[in-house]
This record gives sequence, C-alpha cells and structure tokens, in this order.
Amino acid sequence: MPDFSASQLVNQLEENLFSALEKMAAQIDTSQRPLIDLSSGSPRQPTPPAVVATLQAAAAQTVNHDYPSFWGKPALRQAIADFYQRQYGVALDPESEIAVFQGAHIAVGGLPRALLNPGQFLISTDPCYPIYRSAATQAQARFYGIPLDAARQFLPDFSRVPDEVAQAAGLLMLNYPHNPTGAIATPQLFDEALAFAQRWHIPLVHDFAYAAIGSHAEEKPLSLLSRPEGKAWGVEIYTLSKTFLMAGWRFGFAAGNASVIAAFKKLHTHSFSTVFGAVQDAAITALELPAEEVTALVAVYHRRRRRVLDALHKMHWPVEDHQGTFFLWLPVPAGYSAQRFTEYLLTQAQVLVAPGHGFGAGGEGYVRVSLTAEDDKLTEALKRLAALKLFV
Repeated sequence: MPDFSASQLVNQLEENLFSALEKMAAQIDTSQRPLIDLSSGSPRQPTPPAVVATLQAAAAQTVNHDYPSFWGKPALRQAIADFYQRQYGVALDPESEIAVFQGAHIAVGGLPRALLNPGQFLISTDPCYPIYRSAATQAQARFYGIPLDAARQFLPDFSRVPDEVAQAAGLLMLNYPHNPTGAIATPQLFDEALAFAQRWHIPLVHDFAYAAIGSHAEEKPLSLLSRPEGKAWGVEIYTLSKTFLMAGWRFGFAAGNASVIAAFKKLHTHSFSTVFGAVQDAAITALELPAEEVTALVAVYHRRRRRVLDALHKMHWPVEDHQGTFFLWLPVPAGYSAQRFTEYLLTQAQVLVAPGHGFGAGGEGYVRVSLTAEDDKLTEALKRLAALKLFV
C-alpha cells in the first residue's frame, strides 16, 4: 500500500492535546483499579427532557428530512435574538447579526479563516484553548499569545502586545470564563479589549463557551456584546453544549458585527454542512427554557467545585477559589513540570488530568482538572490524590 505524505499545512499542526492524553492513558495498567478521567470537557449529564422530546417529535416531521438552509430556520434565529435580549439586554438582527452551525468548533476555526489574510496575526492569550493556535495555522496566519499570570487574575494586559504584532494583526480572540485558567471577565477587561481593537482596527471574537458557569451560582458571566461598542466591534460564539447539556447535539451560533457574520456565512456555504432541522427545533426549546431551569442544570458544577476546593485546601494545595467554567486550574507541586506531574498522577493514582503546557507555554506549572466526572469518581480521585501527600 503506498504511503502518502500529509500536506504542509497538516504537518504544521501540533498534535491534539486530548488525543495525546488518550494515548498516554491507554498505556496505563488499570487491572488493579480503574482510570479516572479528569481531563474531559464533556458535561456528562443528561440533556433536559423537554429538549429530547422536541427532537423526537421533530425527527418524524418530513419538513426536516430535506436539506436545511445554511442560514438556519427563521424561528431559530428569532429564538437566539430573544435569548440574547432576555439574558444580556442585547438587541440582535436575526437576519444579519446571527449565524448558526454544527457546534462552536466550526466558528472557532472558521472565523479566523473568514477574517485573516496570510501572514497576519491572530492575537489571543497564552495559555488558551489549543484550537486557537491551530485555527491561526489553518488561516495561514501567525499566532501571538498575550502572557497571562496569576498576579493579574489571568486577564490579559494589552500593553504587552508589541506594536509590530498589533500592526500586522487581523483578529483578537478571547475566551472568558477562560479555558483553562477559569478566570472571569470584568467590564474593564472587555472595555480594554474593545479599545485595543478600535486602536488597531481589528475585529474581536469572544468564545463564550462557558457563558452560564461563573465561579458560583449567583455570578453571571459577562457577555462581550453587552458592553458599549461590543456588537459594533465584536462577535460572540455561543454553544449549547455546556449551558444546556447538549454536547453531542453539535449546535452553536455566532452573533454580533454584521460584516463579520456575513464573511463567516459565505465561508460556511463553501466549507461546512447545515444543521439537521430537528436539532434546530430542539435548540429553540433549549433557548426558551425558564431561567431557573437553566440555573439548575449547571448547579451541579458549583456544588462539585466547592467540594473539590475544600478537599484541595485540606491537602494544602494552593488553589485560587474564584474560578469559573467546569474546570479547576491547579499549580503543580515544587520540583515538577506540568508534563511530569501529569505522568506522576497517571502512574501513581491512575488519575488523568490535562497538563498546562498543552494550552501554551504560559500554562507550564499548572494542570487542568475537570468537574464533569460523576460524584463517586470525583470522591475516589480526591482520595487517591490525598494519599499521595503532595503538599505535606
């Protein structure tokens, strides 16, 4: 069988962090006790029954058996507009300021391709969700990560962007609540980001993946579009995966600046497929769920976070309490790199975490732990970690 070479573009892509972790985990002997995966970003909870019921009914409707429109059903785009008005006080034009697609990953990779020219910079943070770096590569662009540190609560300082990078930039991409650090956006952060975007005349894309998961139940994460000039200069990517426990359903949307949305929609018609009509109908049901029901869906993460933080404090693990998303960002013990500590936990405790350096050089010295594992598995993982006496 002939052996064909991958393209130069594919060879430039780094190995996916989570496929690398999967390979590591496969080499571990789990005959004595099972592996506990604390690296995953899947919610691992059942989708609301009303959403499932809508899908089941809609799947039988012949209108949903034909090719759907690239633009999404008008009723769906109106439901998105109503949702943003209700949640964030933001008015959206369903025709020109909303795009729908099969999962937010499409927009994370597609918006850079729709906006960047070869050789321009995609500016984000370091650390960041790794796909931002590969999105820049696929757009034939360069990547610049603004270094984040704990002293600034992992919020970027835009004055650290060199002028030569800013002058050659074509896109600023942020993500708050932040994966992997759990940092929460402040009004000042978004105002500074918008001022930076206006100074250098570049669009701002905000990946709002963890829109419903602040550091506690009463904390409502901030939408970029709710800030003055937010919609004029920015686009927000929203996924139903986390807020509505619909990870496997693959539905997301982007909202904001009409010219950016138009560019993405044109790319979408050439590069991606459409969303099954029954999934669109189910998405409408999800977006129209009562606010108290949505709050209840994510309450489990707040409960787990508190329990895990309490356990880590008892181990004398120096961890910051004010973290959003359904992850925790933990410093590794002295004398360990992120990779070495990840391997240590895997071999000695059969617990899999995500090493911080996989999110960028700025993540060295940290690991990311997921709160999506079932309660009994979290309890067992904490027991195993405590037995290692890492900070005694």
